[in-house]
This record gives sequence, structure tokens and C-alpha cells, in this order.
Amino acid sequence: MEYFTTYPKTISFFDGIKHKIDIDSKDGVEQLHIVVKKSFEELTKIFTKEGFTKVKLEHKQPDQIGSGLNLKLKKPWEMHIRMVDLKKGLIGIHAEVEVSRDYLQHLFSQRTPVVYEVEEIMKKYQIDYSIWHDKIKKNIHAIVDNYKVKLATPSIPVFAWKPMLFVIGTIAAFYGWKYFNTIW
Repeated sequence: MEYFTTYPKTISFFDGIKHKIDIDSKDGVEQLHIVVKKSFEELTKIFTKEGFTKVKLEHKQPDQIGSGLNLKLKKPWEMHIRMVDLKKGLIGIHAEVEVSRDYLQHLFSQRTPVVYEVEEIMKKYQIDYSIWHDKIKKNIHAIVDNYKVKLATPSIPVFAWKPMLFVIGTIAAFYGWKYFNTIW
């Protein structure tokens, strides 16, 4: 199953300067962030109402507050949200869509930042927000046009790793039992 989304391509700032969002083959798309003046606890409650759950294993980012949150999308995709402290009572929300942590392909699959999906949630709960360009250190005034983004389903069928651990553990237990029975 492929995942389709849109992402800002050309943006303008309050000073009238336009900027094209870069796509780098190494770093991917320049990440934009939703910025709100809410507490981490309030945001966590809102995202939980929307079906997000706490991420158990993740690589924490600098200035990240607490654990990230994820929302299962169509198999095999999930949205991963991290919140960072921007000081002055502001929280930055970083979001990306990636192959779910339930699958081995999560470790080496394609992922993309998303903005509009989080923006919809902020609008639903009537939360004032802005979109921040972290590299340029400015709020975005307007989005001129968008990229169309398609995340392709991994070429190798996705493998759930938890059942694999059970199978490997069971096989190891049988071989261990057989080994210990033969030496006694």
C-alpha cells in the first residue's frame, strides 16, 4: 500500500521573501514544524484522543520532550510525532510518516516529514499554530504551492518482528532442550 500526501514546495515569509523547500538525496525534504503555545501534557491528551500511542523505542532528538507518539495508518504506515521545547512557552511538533515499528523494514525504509496532517488536528481542536522553518529561523506566512509525495510500499514484503522473536525463541528452546538432554 502506497502513502500519498502533499508537502509545501514554495513558501513565503512575512517579509515577502519566497523560498523553495529543498529536497536533498541524503537528508530528504527540509522539515517544517508546527509551533503552538500549549503544554506538552495538553498536546499529548489531544493526540491520544486522535488515536496516537506512546512510542516505546525511539531515537530521541535534541530538546525532545518526553516520548514520541505514533498513529497507525494504512498498513504498513504510521505517523510519528515528536515534540520539542522551543522556549518562551512554545512547543514544536515534528511529524513524519514511515513504515511502522512493527516491521523490520522500519529500520531502513523511506520516510517523509508531514505538516498538513498535524495542521488538521490543530484546526479541529481550535489551537492557534504557526508553521516554522527551522533552518531559516522564521515563521511561514503563506504556502504558495506543494509537492506531491508518494511513499512506495517496501519492495520486500513487510515482516512483523515480534512473531519472529517468538519463533526464534521457540526454536532456540527446543535446540537447548535437545542439547542439554543429550549431554546429561
